[in-house]
Amino acid sequence: VQLQASGGGLVQAGGSLRLSCAASVRTFSNYVMGWFRQAPGKEREFVAAIRWISSTYYADSVKGRFSIARDSAKNTVYLQMNSLKPEDTALYYCAAALKPAGTTIGTRPEEYFYWGQGTQVTVSS
Repeated sequence: VQLQASGGGLVQAGGSLRLSCAASVRTFSNYVMGWFRQAPGKEREFVAAIRWISSTYYADSVKGRFSIARDSAKNTVYLQMNSLKPEDTALYYCAAALKPAGTTIGTRPEEYFYWGQGTQVTVSS
């Protein structure tokens, strides 16, 4: 599985960005797809995840501002980020995991086996 993240950039506070993550995998719909971020000097933290089409989960810090979605026809997962804040500045990673039905969606980095290269998001005040 290879993941290619894109869409990061520099934006002013209150602005929006949409991140994309293209996955090279045969059975994309079987994977839980997640977004994590890591700011300098901080640990990698969970942002959002999606299982199948509509089962989503968000970190409290982004709930109501960020939205995760997937397009199985394009093997791509998106992270729409609105009302961005300077504290959202980080390197954003997409990740993929195969998780059996009935298990939790996955919010810890160690639950994800496949990772993309990261895309930088910088929010200026």
